Amino acid sequence: MDISVIVSFLFAAVVLTIMPGPDNLFVLAQSISQDKRAGIATSLGLCSGLVVHITAAAVGISALLYQSSLAFSIVKYLGAAYLLYLAFQAFRERKQSTLVKNQHNQPYIALYRKGIIMNILNPKVSLFFLALLPQFVNQHVGYASLQMVTLGVIFIIQAFLIFTAISLFASSIKGLLLKNSAIVGKINMVKGVLIGIIGIQIAFSSK
Repeated sequence: MDISVIVSFLFAAVVLTIMPGPDNLFVLAQSISQDKRAGIATSLGLCSGLVVHITAAAVGISALLYQSSLAFSIVKYLGAAYLLYLAFQAFRERKQSTLVKNQHNQPYIALYRKGIIMNILNPKVSLFFLALLPQFVNQHVGYASLQMVTLGVIFIIQAFLIFTAISLFASSIKGLLLKNSAIVGKINMVKGVLIGIIGIQIAFSSK
C-alpha cells in the first residue's frame, strides 16, 4: 500500500475516533464514574469488538469490489446515506446528555466484556467500516482483503491510544462535564456537521 494512502487513512481514522460518539463517550463515562483503569478496560473491549467488524468487512466487501462497479456504488451510497443519517441524529440529540453516572464499581473484566458485546451487537459499526475501508483500497494492487485488514489494524491501534488518552485525562475534566450538560449538546452539533461532510464526500467519491 502507498504510504500516502496510509497517512490519509490514519488522519481520517483519528478525526473520526476523536469525534464524540457512543464509544468514546462510553469510555469517558466509565473513567469518570469509576477510574482510569475502568476506562482502559472498556477501551480494550471496544477495540476487541472491532476485530469482528473489520474481518467481516474485509471478507464481504473484497468480493463485491471485484465483481462489479454496481456493487461498489450500492455499498458507497448505503454508507453515505448511513453517515448522513448519523449526522441527522446528532443534530436531534444536541440537547441530550449521554454521560451516565454509575454508582457501583464494576470488575475490569466485566467492563472488558461489556465493551466487546456493546461493539459486536451494534450493526452500525459494521456498516461504518463497509463505508470507510473500501474508499482507501487500491484496486490495481490487488489483495483487497489484506489491504482492509491492514487498515483495520491501524484503526484499532489509533482508537485504543485515543481511548486510553481519554481515560487518563478524564479526571481533569470530570467536574466540568458533570456540572455543564450543555457541552454535550454543542459536541453533538459539531459531530453532526463533520459526519455530514464525510457522508457527502463518500457519496461523490469514485471507484
